[in-house]
Amino acid sequence: MFRKLIPVLMVFMLCWTTTACSSARSSSISAPNPSTSVTPTRMADGRYPVQQASYNDANGEYSLFLLNASPSVYRTDDLPMASLTPEEVSAGPKSYLQVESGQASLHLTEDFKIEYVHAVTETQPNPQTGQPETVIVRQQSSFWTPFAGAIAGQMVANALFTPRYYVPPMYQPGVVMTGYGGYGNSYQQAVQQYTTRYQSPPAAVQNRQNSLRTTGQVRSNPSNVNRPASGTNNSRPTGSGVGGSNLQRPASNSSGSSTPRRGSFGSGGSSSPARSAPRRSGGGTRRR
Repeated sequence: MFRKLIPVLMVFMLCWTTTACSSARSSSISAPNPSTSVTPTRMADGRYPVQQASYNDANGEYSLFLLNASPSVYRTDDLPMASLTPEEVSAGPKSYLQVESGQASLHLTEDFKIEYVHAVTETQPNPQTGQPETVIVRQQSSFWTPFAGAIAGQMVANALFTPRYYVPPMYQPGVVMTGYGGYGNSYQQAVQQYTTRYQSPPAAVQNRQNSLRTTGQVRSNPSNVNRPASGTNNSRPTGSGVGGSNLQRPASNSSGSSTPRRGSFGSGGSSSPARSAPRRSGGGTRRR
């Protein structure tokens, strides 16, 4: 009788092993790529003064350094923004993060500077598989002021004071970028507007699609963009941005080209002359 049971047990073990392997394979396929998603930091409802902020276009992540908060750093890739209302400005302009029912929104002064960390990428063959893949080779740093130069009439009344999604202008090294590349009631609308303007999706969207990886050592190459001198009042964090400064409104540009236009709020301009990075083509390698 024992000999008769052996084939039955073998069939049962084979079926169980096949089912387990199929489940494991399904789990590995459905698991999200950690490099393409950011888990928002959990924060209790409230209003938190913002000391500094940065944006990384490798994955669209915002990192906010908060005062009187625990944890002191808030990270997310889902962050609508708004300009401070005239009443808030007259009461003493202070940028802050508002959290209501778990949804966060960033409220900024006109001169608040967000550090923009740009991932410079190349297409390289994978050393193990030989397949081409997009790799971060170094990082550059500049600043972005979403609401610099905003005046009444440039957007629908009160739209600036309602949290909306904003996509930064196309990255420019060595300048303070002003305005936005696209905006909307949803992130998808902001991306669509940016894509229409520049004829390509934002860097963060492209990088998510390419499932970026880094090389052994990512070189940091911060740009020299009007950093505050030591010993001045602007060198101290005040909640008005990273080294707040008086920004001059740039001249308008109606060339209609796909490069960022310098001008009023929303044109994706800059507060200093733009230096467009050279475009390279061919050779199986591309840079952004």
